[in-house]
Amino acid sequence: MVPSSNTRELARRLPNGELVIYPDSGHGAVFQFHADFVPRALVFLAR
Repeated sequence: MVPSSNTRELARRLPNGELVIYPDSGHGAVFQFHADFVPRALVFLAR
């Protein structure tokens, strides 16, 4: 995890990456938004 201000630059440098920003989530996005995150991660990893 990186500060939100750095996420766009990180995403730009990872050509096969996917940037998803959850509003008001802080460092716990994968826990706070697990119902959205887990299916997205599984689809991404299956590619």
